[in-house]
Amino acid sequence: MKYLTKEWDELCQQTHLHFGLRVHNGAYELDENLFIRLYKRKEKAHVKQERELYNLDPRFMLEHDGQVLTRIDKAFGEEEVTEEDQIVYHMPPEERAHIEKLIAEYDVRSPFDEKKCKKEYKESMEWNFRYQAEQLPREIVEQIADIRVFTLGYCTREVMLQLKKQSAKNRIEMERVSTQYRETMMAQDIPHEIHGRVQYHDCTVTELLTGDEVVIRFDTRGGFTNINKLTLVAPEIIKQKGEIVGTYWLYQELYRIDNGYELHVLFGGENMPELIVRCADILVEEE
Repeated sequence: MKYLTKEWDELCQQTHLHFGLRVHNGAYELDENLFIRLYKRKEKAHVKQERELYNLDPRFMLEHDGQVLTRIDKAFGEEEVTEEDQIVYHMPPEERAHIEKLIAEYDVRSPFDEKKCKKEYKESMEWNFRYQAEQLPREIVEQIADIRVFTLGYCTREVMLQLKKQSAKNRIEMERVSTQYRETMMAQDIPHEIHGRVQYHDCTVTELLTGDEVVIRFDTRGGFTNINKLTLVAPEIIKQKGEIVGTYWLYQELYRIDNGYELHVLFGGENMPELIVRCADILVEEE
């Protein structure tokens, strides 16, 4: 990748460093009692939310079945609504079957496990404590008295101002690279239809075959396409870094070369694998 690199993706995550934070006067010094009090407050809110989600009866998803729908222009217009302007929504059988399965599982579920919920929250927060300490600029981390309190959403006024400044700086750099990327892609002599063949954002790679052709198959349920097979004809693999199968397609760059195309792909997952392939043609199909 030349533009949408792993480093650029990390920069994108650093453009809202101050979001969700509140200034707290107690954040100026290490105070175990303050941390415990704030932690219990956040834990309580988390358990409440998880309990509500766990006890959400899926029967509500059946409410739309049989509902009378009116054309939007008629519903908000002044003309009288006639039968021709309305339809009755009938849920597809497979969708209803899926919901009924959820209902059956809901009716026999065990009671909400608050102890387990608290344990998982504790593990998650401990991971977040380490993540924040590693991801924030070192000069800012050194000014935080208790990274645990910071991770819970509280900081000093000075740290807040620095985070806002750093976020703005990161956004400017992110947008600069994004602009360069768009301009470079537009300058390539590549038909729009070919660009459309490599749009697999958020699709999970289920298979990667290399040889006379590079064939990539996808689980497209998390993406925005139903095309689940990509074939790169007469390939030359320039770079293949990391385990790609099981990751999801994140970003791509497509360049015109003398005898075809050069495709760069960055995948989301552990260590963010990367693939660069030169090929004579790009073929797609829905299997």
